[in-house]
Amino acid sequence: MERIEHRACFGGWQDVYRHRSNVLGCDMNVAVYLPPQAEATTLPVLYWLSGLTCTEQNFITKAGAQRYAAEHGVILVAPDTSPRGEYVANDPAYDLGQGAGFYLNATQQPWATHYRMHDYIVEELPKLIEAHFPASAARAISGHSMGGHGALTIALRNPGRYCSVSAFSPIVAPSELPWGQKAFAHYLGEDREAWRAYDTCELIAQASERLPLLIDQGDADEFLASQLQPQRLQAACDAVAHPLQLRLQPGYDHSYYFIASFIGEHLAWHAHHLRAG
Repeated sequence: MERIEHRACFGGWQDVYRHRSNVLGCDMNVAVYLPPQAEATTLPVLYWLSGLTCTEQNFITKAGAQRYAAEHGVILVAPDTSPRGEYVANDPAYDLGQGAGFYLNATQQPWATHYRMHDYIVEELPKLIEAHFPASAARAISGHSMGGHGALTIALRNPGRYCSVSAFSPIVAPSELPWGQKAFAHYLGEDREAWRAYDTCELIAQASERLPLLIDQGDADEFLASQLQPQRLQAACDAVAHPLQLRLQPGYDHSYYFIASFIGEHLAWHAHHLRAG
């Protein structure tokens, strides 16, 4: 892993690394925050998945999470949102292609060659992090919007792998709403049965693990009614008694101002579960 950024931050280091991904078939950037405790011991890791159009930079420059990671002794890992490069399939639209990987394994060409973000996040990236940094195998996962979708589906698809999962403004029913329907049709094809494997509401119904979910959603989010509809997840969780803490936050929109306002509470929540796990 080649370090391309190195900045002191809250007693630790905010770095960005570039590495070759065998899973994605391209070079990838990943941001790693090492809190000061990392100089003396191994620490648990929170993986953060960002949303549409984002790179590894959005979270580390806008969320203010490093302060809380230093307080709780948690390593933060924030990868890019998709494979990238001259030979990686792309689309002019903001919600498909580079910057819009949707954290799944594509099965349709031209996407299937590179778009395998699920396997990258679940398998390849943790192996690299645990090999190169003082990181324990205690993992949590969180994300925003498309990344919230990714965090929830990845945790539900891989029971026992994460101690906790949370999300901000997640896409919880992609099979039923426009962002998800467009992405799934291109990446997975028209067979809606294949979509179920990456739909949080569908996965909740068959989950073998009752991993508690923490979700914050702004009630002034411009995408709330058209793309997010968290009430669908509430209904799915109620139907099978899956633990869910869904907090509708008055006045907040879809931006990083919202994330920065509550990221400290999410870090404290994850730190509690990581210690318990």
